Amino acid sequence: MHQVQHMNAVRKRCPIDALRGFFWLCHPGPVMLNVIAVTAFALLATRPYIYWNLLILAVTAHLAMQLSIAIFNDYCDRQRDVLSKKNKPIVRGLVSPREALVAAVLSTFIMVMLLIPLNRLALLISLLYLACGQSYNLGLKTTPMGGVVFALAIPLIPAYAFVAMDRFVPWVLWQIPIAALLGLALHLANTLPDIEQDQANQVRNLVVVLGRKKAIATISVLILLASILIEGLAMTGLVPSQPQLRLPTLLVVISSVGILFVSFRSKESHHMHQMYFYLVVLTCLVLATGWLVSALVV
Repeated sequence: MHQVQHMNAVRKRCPIDALRGFFWLCHPGPVMLNVIAVTAFALLATRPYIYWNLLILAVTAHLAMQLSIAIFNDYCDRQRDVLSKKNKPIVRGLVSPREALVAAVLSTFIMVMLLIPLNRLALLISLLYLACGQSYNLGLKTTPMGGVVFALAIPLIPAYAFVAMDRFVPWVLWQIPIAALLGLALHLANTLPDIEQDQANQVRNLVVVLGRKKAIATISVLILLASILIEGLAMTGLVPSQPQLRLPTLLVVISSVGILFVSFRSKESHHMHQMYFYLVVLTCLVLATGWLVSALVV
């Protein structure tokens, strides 16, 4: 009965509703944060000269990949969303499951076409990231392994940006453990807003296993560990960086971690957890970008 009503809703929608549905299906907030991150890393990789043709291809290809992952996420979750997220575009009938699947496949095709003019390593890294994202959508997100996949995927973003711009520096390798720590922190922050729904649906992801307060504490520790590792790499000379840039960045990030922990550890609403996620993303971007700039200007 629900499927019949759903199909009728899709047939009766107006073009504006369809456009609005596809807009929200694309998860515009998280997708744009990823695109901003890739753009920032690519610009830093090409300094002092910007190769606009490579930059546009690399950023657009990454956007297509992020859209594929975002859309396929809602496609995979459509049955579970009927119970807990009735405002989702597919559940509301603004977008049909078939349309969502076609859009996800088409976005993947566009990604590959845009990557062909770039070097093969950039294509390989993107396909690896895509595999991580879609395996997360296909089921790993409901297990503690979802955090592992997230931790593996995040280091691929700066690696892809530098490789796509045909530039390789030692920083690209050393950022992997730091980005993995930040990736796990981002995974916990990203799944925190849905903790109550996941608990109700008996989903055993990492944030459910830890619980809300321990998850927020773990996020704080992970970002602090990444900050300590950055300072350790600078002090040992493995990744030299300008202290005039590195130290203020670390100070801002450590202060932010403390403020976020104190401000949100007792918050329980979905809205507050969503705000916390975006602030954690911003903190991680500040840390990664500040460190990269300080390392590249040496």
